[in-house]
Amino acid sequence: MWPPTLILHLLLVVRLSLSAHGEQMSCRPQNCMLECIRRGDPRCEYCRISADDVQISPSIPSSSPFGSSFPPERYSTVQYSCVPWPCHSFLGQETPEVCQHYVHAPHNIQIEFEASEEPTYDAITVSWNPSQYGIAFLRGFQVTLQALGGSRVLCQLFLLGTNLSLTPAHAQRVYHSDPFTHLSLDSEYVVTVMALPVPERWDQFYKRKQFFTRTCPEKNGLEECKKDWYPRYVEVHQENRDVYVTFNLAPENFKVHQYFSSCFGGGLRNYTSIKPDFSLNKTHHTYRLQNLRAGTNYTCEIAADVVDAVRKTFIVVIKHSSEEPPTPHFTESSSLMVLLSVGILLAATAVLTFIVVYNKQLQKKTVQTKMRPEIIEQYYDKKLDEGQCVLLDRTTRPPRLLICYSNNDGPAHVNVVLQLAVFLQKHMATQVHLDLWEALSIMEEGSMGWHCRRLSKCDFVLVICSQGLLQNQKKQSEDEEPLENTALAIVSMIGEELCHAKALGRDLSKYMVATFEYSQESDIPAALGLASRYTLTKDLPLLFSHLHGVALQKPGVYLQVENISESGYCKLPAGAALQLAIQEATAQFSEEPTEEEHIGIPIIS
Repeated sequence: MWPPTLILHLLLVVRLSLSAHGEQMSCRPQNCMLECIRRGDPRCEYCRISADDVQISPSIPSSSPFGSSFPPERYSTVQYSCVPWPCHSFLGQETPEVCQHYVHAPHNIQIEFEASEEPTYDAITVSWNPSQYGIAFLRGFQVTLQALGGSRVLCQLFLLGTNLSLTPAHAQRVYHSDPFTHLSLDSEYVVTVMALPVPERWDQFYKRKQFFTRTCPEKNGLEECKKDWYPRYVEVHQENRDVYVTFNLAPENFKVHQYFSSCFGGGLRNYTSIKPDFSLNKTHHTYRLQNLRAGTNYTCEIAADVVDAVRKTFIVVIKHSSEEPPTPHFTESSSLMVLLSVGILLAATAVLTFIVVYNKQLQKKTVQTKMRPEIIEQYYDKKLDEGQCVLLDRTTRPPRLLICYSNNDGPAHVNVVLQLAVFLQKHMATQVHLDLWEALSIMEEGSMGWHCRRLSKCDFVLVICSQGLLQNQKKQSEDEEPLENTALAIVSMIGEELCHAKALGRDLSKYMVATFEYSQESDIPAALGLASRYTLTKDLPLLFSHLHGVALQKPGVYLQVENISESGYCKLPAGAALQLAIQEATAQFSEEPTEEEHIGIPIIS
């Protein structure tokens, strides 16, 4: 028989184990009113609270670190102002003492993915543990969710009963939020969990966690995401006059048996149907591009031959074949006179060819010397492989360019910017980002959020300077119309980046400014004085050199990119449209509009 002391110890151990297990329980939100929480009803232990349940005072002092008044929508919906609420706004009226102490930030934030009937969206639930420090004064939690790079914010508020006094043993509890739904797939979000009451002066009352929502195959399975698949590996190589493209095939369970390729260049479109032989290779396939012109830049797309398939874009530059035509071989039976005649004819032809080629090279050299020497010298030492084909695979891609401009000069100037973007994308192997093409993203993220994200992700930024951009700066400096101006904000941000990079000795080539023939260099803001300057369309070769990092010239070699020159760009349909737009804008500016016609709010992109 066990002694009574041992039995007592065993009972204590079992009780402590059961108590610890009980404290690790999960707490999920309850439906209860704020009045129930204030009365201390034991049934209202962990409650979800809407903005309609909270009686907010008419005004909160502007000096408060928590912002001003709040919208009356529920916290499970999109908010334009989602900031921490002072404790006294919802619990301090009757019992002010409950809001006099702060608590430490929650920890161990976890993301749990929930089932969602919407195949294009994801849903999550957030869980966390409260901190044991100050847990006796814990009154609730606020959870916010925001998409990185966007202005969309989701908020949820949870309160504990006023008569509930937790102990450090309750720190093992796991609290859950309500589901956050309608989240974009394969997107990055940040969730913030803060403990209430929020202190007046302290920065450790919240924790953040970044995460990615699931991809389409992870959520719906591979079969349901067949149309969202696209080739990620594309390699282009040229053999003599033949161009071959190698790409990766879709997984076998997708059952994609046919692909297609479409190339556009020189005003013509080339379509190729692709049927791989899976018995030879089940992961990659190589096909031949036909009917392409030598010396032409092509923008090509490849995709699975299914409805609404995502397309992969890549660039192909067809170089001139370096093969010489075979020379005829004469037999020993040929007469000496025939040999002499042919030799004299070949010698005369060679002399004439040399004279023609020499004159052309001399003319090209003369044209090249007219380019600005400081920009030529900037790219002089960079290596240029002659005739090299542009490859686009996992390591190489076209440069991403953000074009910023002001629409204060009217629709003619905006049309010039649009046609320039089309020309750069079609014929200068550049991926252009322009606000006119991404209206939906701007509506979702907001103009400033969209610009900030593009400024950080793009390889280059080109600011189109005009009278309207500089005039708006003058109005802002004279305080004629104190408006929140995106144009000034973007120019100021770029100016700060240039000054910071200059002070640290970093590369300044990311930022460029350009003017058209109807504008002047005096239209360039002083904040952009360190950026590279170009006058369009005269400096199109220089801009191409800047974007692709290739030398304009080196000893014995001059860079010749077909149809990208001051006189040759207008031979292309996109170039002709750009030339016409510039002529219309020039005619408009030559009419000398009055000061009243300039009044407006510029939008920079």
